[in-house]
Amino acid sequence: MPENTTRPRRDIGRYVNDELRDRYFAACDAVYAMGAPARYEADVETSFGTTHVYRYGPTDPAVESRTPVVLIHGSGGCSAQWYPNTRALGADRPVYALDTPGDPGRSVQREEMWQPERAARWMDEALDALGLDRVHLVGSSYGGWLVINQAHLRPGRLASVTALDPGGLEKVGLRFFVWIFASLFATFAPKALRPRLASWLEQPVLVVPELRAMIQASVRAFRIRRPAPLPLSDEELGSIRTPFYLVMGKRSLLVHPKRQLERVPRLIAGARAEIVAATGHGPQIDHPDLVNERMLSFMEDVDLLAPSGA
Repeated sequence: MPENTTRPRRDIGRYVNDELRDRYFAACDAVYAMGAPARYEADVETSFGTTHVYRYGPTDPAVESRTPVVLIHGSGGCSAQWYPNTRALGADRPVYALDTPGDPGRSVQREEMWQPERAARWMDEALDALGLDRVHLVGSSYGGWLVINQAHLRPGRLASVTALDPGGLEKVGLRFFVWIFASLFATFAPKALRPRLASWLEQPVLVVPELRAMIQASVRAFRIRRPAPLPLSDEELGSIRTPFYLVMGKRSLLVHPKRQLERVPRLIAGARAEIVAATGHGPQIDHPDLVNERMLSFMEDVDLLAPSGA
């Protein structure tokens, strides 16, 4: 038999090997266990690969008929990042959490999809495969860029968009990358130092053992192959007509919160924007009760104003 000399594509995210992948999945499962149990998991096919989906929510028919929520996680992780949110959101309406192809989840990427039009097409195809024709879309960090990009390019099935300390509003600066690397190195610090480092870095990963283990396993197991997304221009943001809610951490290093608090409502008609105190890049993790309640209130308002039959 001839030797297989096929090399991994440089533009496709991949696991280093099966053993590290399985260790990472085990660490993810420990984080999933801290949130609501998924009702089921499914795989849907798109032009860019297989997308793994977690479905949450009660069996109450009245809730099942409500417009569902779709969650898009941040870079370098998977849908386990939503563990503080799935129980509250799923008690109110159906919830779908998508593992983004190209990130270390259970999805399998086959084609590059970092370009804005390709990313929007992937999401549209995944939602179509799930039979979802109207959704409340929620994204955090890189997932925030994905949902803003969707509202700009393919808004047809969107009831609303909620962006949590998102990419897509400003160019990713050096200060954010320094924070990412400092946070990663801090996960290896002695246990006694982690609470102080967690407070200094605004990084809850350091004091939640399951999160810490998942992040460390992710870095060892997976190689992301895509550039940081470019921000949307004022003109592109101004084209968005989908009801829009922006939530930022007061000490965010990805965006300048006060700048975006003024800019986004000025550019996007009717947009809501707010800053959450005592947090940096993860308001939905640091203050889940507050953020869950406000996201659900926003979605309720959108649903009440929606035309009959929408």
